[in-house]
Amino acid sequence: MIESILEKEIPTKEDLVSMLKAEGPEMDRLFKKSMAVKEQYVQNKVYFRGLIEFSNICRKDCLYCGIRKSNTKVHRYDIADEEILKAAQFAYENHFGSVVLQSGEQKSSVFTRRITRLLDGMDKLSGGKLRVTLSCGEQSRDTYRKWFEHGAARYLLRIETSNRDLYSKLHPNDSLHNFEERLKCLYDLKDLGYQTGSGVMIGLPFQSYESLAEDLLWMQAFDLDMIGMGPYLEHEDTPLYAFRNLLLPQQKRFELALKMVAALRILMKDVNIAAATALQAIHKLGREKAIKIGANVIMPNITPGEFRDDYHLYHNKPCTDENPEDCKSCLEMRVGLAGNHIAYDEWGDSIHYQKRVKS
Repeated sequence: MIESILEKEIPTKEDLVSMLKAEGPEMDRLFKKSMAVKEQYVQNKVYFRGLIEFSNICRKDCLYCGIRKSNTKVHRYDIADEEILKAAQFAYENHFGSVVLQSGEQKSSVFTRRITRLLDGMDKLSGGKLRVTLSCGEQSRDTYRKWFEHGAARYLLRIETSNRDLYSKLHPNDSLHNFEERLKCLYDLKDLGYQTGSGVMIGLPFQSYESLAEDLLWMQAFDLDMIGMGPYLEHEDTPLYAFRNLLLPQQKRFELALKMVAALRILMKDVNIAAATALQAIHKLGREKAIKIGANVIMPNITPGEFRDDYHLYHNKPCTDENPEDCKSCLEMRVGLAGNHIAYDEWGDSIHYQKRVKS
C-alpha cells in the first residue's frame, strides 16, 4: 500500500496518515523515499546553527514547558550581553555561518532594545557574515520590523499544534495564550520578509495521527520556509505531566517523529528541516537518523556551559555537559555517520524561501 502512496506527487491527508502509521518494511520504504527527495532537492548538506539559549525567563505559562512562569523550581538566568557576543564570536570563528538567539518569551521595550543591540553587535563582530535567527516568542509587528531592519533574517515561532482544541489543552485559558495571536505573529513575520519557521510537538497527550497529518498540511498551506519539530518529552513540574498515561512509549514517539520528518520532506521538498535535540534525548543517534531521512539543519549548543542545565524544557536534555568545541566535534562525526557533510561558511538560507521571494 505504501508504494502507491509514495508514488503520488501530492499526498492527501489520508496518505499522510498512512505514512505516519507505517511500520517495519513500510516505514523503511518511507525513509528510503524521503532520503531520495532530500538528496534531489537540498542535497546531503547540513547547516550549523549555533544555538545560544540566552535566558530562561518567561512570561508565558504553557502547560507542557519546564520553564513556564509558574515553575518555581527553575533557576532563572539571563546571560550578559558580552557573554552572548562571545558565543557568537565562537560561531563566527568556527565557520558556522549562522546562530540562533533563543529565550523564554519576554515582551518589553527594554527587551526589544536589547535584542536590537545584540543584532548590531553580531553584525559588527562578523562584518555582516553571521546570519542570525531569532526565537524570542510573540512580539508586536513593529518589534519584528525593527529586528529585521537590524539584521535578523530568520524567525522561529512554533505553533506547537495547528489544532485549536489541542492548543487550548496545552495552554492556560487567558489572553496571553491565544492561538489567533500566535497565527497573527507568524503572518507578520512572513509579510515583513523573514525566513519564517514554525513547528509542532509530536506524540502529545490527546493528539491523533489525523491531527499530525493536519499539522503537515497546515505547514504546507502556510508556506513555511523552515520547520523545527520533535517528540514531546514530559516534564514532571508541569500540569501536562498528569496525563502521561496517555502517551505513547518514548520509542514509539521517537519513530513517529522520524516519520513526521520523512513525510514533511516528501510534502515540502525544499524547506529547511531541523534535526531536533529532543530526538537525541530518546536515542543516542536520534539526530543522525533525522538527518539521514530528511533533516538538513542541526544546532550545536554554544550557550555558556554553566547555564545549559537551567534551560530545562524537558528531562534528559543531551549535551548539557559539553563545551562548544566538544559539541562541534561530536556533531561533525554524527553528521558524517549519517552520510552527510557540514556546509561550513554557508548561511544555508532556505531554498524554499529563495524561490518564494522571487515568485
